[in-house]
Amino acid sequence: MNCIEIKNLEKKFDETLALSNINLNLKKGEIIALLGADGAGKSTLLRLIVGLLCADFGEIITLGFNPKKEKEKIVEITGYMPQKFGLYEDLTVIENLNLYSNLKKNKIDFEKLLDFTKLKPFKNRLAKDLSGGMKQKLGLACALLGEPELLILDEPSVGVDPLSRLELLELIKKTIGKNTSVIWSSSYLDEAFNFNSCIILDKGKVIFSGKTKTLGNNYETFEKEVIKLMGGYKKIESQVAKNYHIKNHNEDCVVVAKDLSKKFGDFWAVKNNSFCIKKGEIFGLLGPNGAGKSTTFQMMCALLKPSGGKGYIMGVDVEKKPTLARSYIGYMAQKFSLYQRLSVYDNLDFFAGAYGLFGKDKKEKIERMINVFELEKYRNTQTSLLPLGFKQRLSLSCALIHEPPILFLDEPTSGVDAIQRKEFWNHINALSNIGVSVLVTTHFMDEAKFCNNISLFYNGEIIALDKPEKLIKNAQAKDMNEAFIKLINKKREAK
Repeated sequence: MNCIEIKNLEKKFDETLALSNINLNLKKGEIIALLGADGAGKSTLLRLIVGLLCADFGEIITLGFNPKKEKEKIVEITGYMPQKFGLYEDLTVIENLNLYSNLKKNKIDFEKLLDFTKLKPFKNRLAKDLSGGMKQKLGLACALLGEPELLILDEPSVGVDPLSRLELLELIKKTIGKNTSVIWSSSYLDEAFNFNSCIILDKGKVIFSGKTKTLGNNYETFEKEVIKLMGGYKKIESQVAKNYHIKNHNEDCVVVAKDLSKKFGDFWAVKNNSFCIKKGEIFGLLGPNGAGKSTTFQMMCALLKPSGGKGYIMGVDVEKKPTLARSYIGYMAQKFSLYQRLSVYDNLDFFAGAYGLFGKDKKEKIERMINVFELEKYRNTQTSLLPLGFKQRLSLSCALIHEPPILFLDEPTSGVDAIQRKEFWNHINALSNIGVSVLVTTHFMDEAKFCNNISLFYNGEIIALDKPEKLIKNAQAKDMNEAFIKLINKKREAK
C-alpha cells in the first residue's frame, strides 16, 4: 500500500523550474531517504507533499488526501520538521510542545516525549538557549506529536554530532508506529545507507528511486554510486588557493590558547583549554553539541570575553588588541554571519569593504568568489531565500575574500551535499598547503582525516588531543566515527 502517490508533478518559482515531471509511489511503513545536491528541489518536494506549497501541474495524493484541497486533514495525521527547526525561539520547550499540540485533535502525552528526547530537565528553557542538538530533538518532538502516520523530516540531523544522530534515529524508531512512513531528507550518506529506500533528485528531476541496497551492499560502494548519479566529483586545482596571497610571517604558533575558560553563571562552557596551531596546520575541534567548540571560536575571535586564560592570534593578545587580532582571521560562523535581507552580491560587497578592500581589487575578488562557488544564478537573490548549501558557500566566500592567513571555520560543510563537501575540502587543503592555518569544527567524521591534529571536546574540556590516526588506534576503532563515539561514551561513563 502506498502512502504517497505523485504523477507528473511540476513546480516553478518565477522562471526557475524547481521540480519537473516527478513521478513517485512511496510505500507505507518505510524510512525513505531523500538525497540530492544543494538546490535540487528536496525541500520544495517535501513542502508540496504536506500542502505548504501548491503544484503548478500534476497530482499529489498524501495518505489518501489531496494536499491542495484537504490540507487540514493531512496536518492532523502528519508530522513535519522543516529545515530551519520551525521552533518559536522565545517560547520554552514545553510552550513549543503545547503550541504544536493544538494542531492535533487527539490527546498527547508530553511526558513520554520529554523522556525519550531527554529534554525533561530543560522543559522550561527558551528554545533559543538550547544547543543545536537539543533544538533538533525539540523540533523532532514537535513533529512526533499525535503519533503521525507520515513523518516528514527536512535535514533533521544538520549540525548534529555522530552520537546525537544515532540518538535521533533511535528516537524515531522507538516512537513511530509500525505502519508510519518517514521521509528523511539528508546530506549524510552514511545515514541514508541504513534506510529502506532512497530517492535522489538532481536539478528538479528524479534520477533514482528504489531500494537503497541496489546501489551497493556496503557504504563505500553506495557513496560512490550516489556521487556518480549526482554528476561525480572531479578534483581540480583550487582557484581560491591559486589566486590567494598571504604575507610572510615568522610566528611558529599563529593561534594560541592558554588555559582558556568561559563560565556562564555556575556553568563552565569551556574550562582550562590550551592548544597551539602552526602555520599551514589544519586543527580540528570535535565534540558533541554543546561541548564548547563555538564558545572557544568566539573567545578566540574577541567576540566573547573569557572568564580566564588567554588567546593569541599572530602573537597579538586577543583581549588587548581585538581589532588587530580579528584582521588576521576569516571567520565562518555556525549560524551564518550573513545579512539575510541583502543579496548574495551585496553581502560579498559589504564584507569585502569591511575587510578594507576597495576599487578594482574589491570587484575582482567578489567576481572570483561568485565564480568559484557557483553563485552566479543567485547573485541578486536575497540571502534568506538561498538553499542551505548555498548559504554555506556564501559564508565561506565572505570569510575568504580578504585572503587572511588564518581561517576559523565553524561547521563549514553543515547541510552541504556530498560533492560540494569534497570541493570545500579541496579548497581548505590547498589553502593549508600555501601556509593558511585553519581551525575547523565538523560533525562529518570522514572530514577529520584531513586534519593534522584533533582536539576532542566534552563538557567544555579537552579529553583527547592527537593526530586522527592515533586517536583511532587508541580508541581501538575502525574509523574516526567509531573513535568519536567510543571516546565520548567512555568519558560519559566515567562521570
